[in-house]
Amino acid sequence: MTVHDLVPDPAPAPASGAGEPAPAPMVRAEAVRKSFGRLEVLKGVDLEVGRGEVVCLIGPSGSGKSTFLRCINHLERLDGGRLWVDGQVVGYEQRGTRLHELGDKEICRRRTEIGMVFQHFNLFPHMTVLENLVEAPRRALKESRAVATERAEKLLRQVGLQDKSSAYPRHLSGGQQQRVAIARALCMQPKLMLFDEPTSALDPELVGDVLEVMRNLAGSGMTMVVVTHEMSFAREVADRVVFFDGGQVVETGPAHQVITDPQQERTKTFLAAVR
Repeated sequence: MTVHDLVPDPAPAPASGAGEPAPAPMVRAEAVRKSFGRLEVLKGVDLEVGRGEVVCLIGPSGSGKSTFLRCINHLERLDGGRLWVDGQVVGYEQRGTRLHELGDKEICRRRTEIGMVFQHFNLFPHMTVLENLVEAPRRALKESRAVATERAEKLLRQVGLQDKSSAYPRHLSGGQQQRVAIARALCMQPKLMLFDEPTSALDPELVGDVLEVMRNLAGSGMTMVVVTHEMSFAREVADRVVFFDGGQVVETGPAHQVITDPQQERTKTFLAAVR
């Protein structure tokens, strides 16, 4: 069964004035479903993320936030609905009136355009910080060592780790490793950044430096989707907050409004428990 069988093609984008169509959102999800065995984790999620927008996904553990993030990057295959990133159907291409699943090589190529930072840093332990950063651009983008190194060194300065380029991950704190992971993702020059609870594995005193890097990235205009339990960060940095529960979007709106004056009872109950 193809995704085409489950959801009709999207309607044309509305006009933005003067006869020009509105730009397509960076991420668009329609009726997204995902199950693991008999457990339905996503139950028809509809969501859009505009270009340059920072959206934080909040909600209890097991509500589907991280699974949705992995679906955006095609790390999980949908069981229903459709997802688009930058106007392209995630994991598929359209031929005539039907969708066909992409081969592994093309999926990997498209995935290079989406940066993802996980809870755990997933750095290569046998490589130095600099080697961790230049490996993917050299292999996937076929860049020269000089070009990849120049960008890597610039990004290490931006995350405050320019003096750690020759260090190995085991010699870094958890917060430093996570900042390296962010710089590594940015080395691929992605159009979209996904963060899956990037501070949850850190000691409390290490969280601030990672969040500061993310604040600066948001300020640069990067489109970001962030799964987080850091409510102060979401309120300060996000353009919009989306509350997940039970595999569904329960409430969405401007960050300050959702966090300080939620409209749904389930959102109120959750926020009262985490404050």
